[in-house]
Amino acid sequence: MDLYMDPITVNCRKVLAGMKLIGADYNIVKIDYFKGEQKSPAYLKVNPNGSIPAMQDENFVLWESNAIMQYAADKFGAINAYPQDLLTRSDVNRWLLWEAGHWFPSCYTYLVENCVKPLLGAETDQSVLDNEAPNFRKLAAILDDRLSNSRYLCGEAPTIADVAVAAPMHLHAWQKLPLDDFPNLRRWMFEDIENQPWWRETHVQEGFTLPEQAA
Repeated sequence: MDLYMDPITVNCRKVLAGMKLIGADYNIVKIDYFKGEQKSPAYLKVNPNGSIPAMQDENFVLWESNAIMQYAADKFGAINAYPQDLLTRSDVNRWLLWEAGHWFPSCYTYLVENCVKPLLGAETDQSVLDNEAPNFRKLAAILDDRLSNSRYLCGEAPTIADVAVAAPMHLHAWQKLPLDDFPNLRRWMFEDIENQPWWRETHVQEGFTLPEQAA
């Protein structure tokens, strides 16, 4: 199973952490995001959307990060990461869709303004952050409430739902996400997610490097 990715990006880091949680066998085909290789003619034959990640398993090609994790979990029989009983699987699917449709766009606003723009030498637009803040707080409150009743999003063990929802926060310190008022969300991210081996092994460090790259 080939994964076309650059692990510095949110959705690629998500898939890489998900593969480690799942215990999947995979091969990384590096697509350099900052060089724009995701827009190259060769890569567009894999994913015509011109975005990363994408997956190829023999003749089957799949894009969309959450779909890739679902596929891998089923392929490798990772029933703990992606439970098979109807209620729990539906709950996991709910959070995967919520992350893609709501949580990622909100967190991404902070990523662009506080990480990407400074990296490119552009100025942060505080008005953009101020406009997004009420929506972020609404979404963070939804997570905080859910996590007041369970250690992870869908029970007492991590699933691909936790990977998906954590990924847009993966640079939270640089993003300057306003998390102070959400103790359950902070506990989940700082104490539970960030201490998991599959998260530590895919941590993006200063300079946008992975642990094995910096060693």
